[in-house]
Amino acid sequence: MRVERIEASKHKKGRILVFLEDGACLKITEQELLDFGLRSGDQLDEAALERLKEAAGISNTRAAAASLIGKRAMSRLCLERKLQEKGASEAEARYAAEWLEAIGALNDAEYAAALVRHYSRLGYGPARVREKLYEKGVPRELWEDALEELPEGGGQAEAFLQGKLRGRTPDEKEKRRLTSALLRRGFSWSQVRAAWRQLGEEMQED
Repeated sequence: MRVERIEASKHKKGRILVFLEDGACLKITEQELLDFGLRSGDQLDEAALERLKEAAGISNTRAAAASLIGKRAMSRLCLERKLQEKGASEAEARYAAEWLEAIGALNDAEYAAALVRHYSRLGYGPARVREKLYEKGVPRELWEDALEELPEGGGQAEAFLQGKLRGRTPDEKEKRRLTSALLRRGFSWSQVRAAWRQLGEEMQED
């Protein structure tokens, strides 16, 4: 296959466009340009063309992965899924994730701990935080260590009640409503009961 012309992309820095005689346009990076020593007029046999496409796919997926991680943190599982949604193969997505892990830009354990701190500050309890870890694709073997980031003693539930009541004494209807809200947020029945006791209130169990 003959290389008709090579030119830098006008829209994306570092991207090189390789136009082939059959009308196809390969999007490669400067690294592939150097590695393959490409010039206009070169003839690429089928094996060389396939190697170029494979190398370009890996490099372009790496660039996409770095861009995604640069915008917001995510788990490796979510990153690989997003890359595949953008057209990367399963292997390309895996290689890109491994590369980011190797350079320290992707770390599921650190991400899990950050998630726990984030949702803890939002007033979520252990059960709800576990749901979030699952939703965000964090491997289960990392959950317990990450959950150590939760404050001890269930202080979040008490803080939630204090913020809602602002010094008022609740009636039974409001206590039931706030209790339901805490249970939905992932606190256990015992944690909710303890939080009410800290405020000098007792819960009536149905």
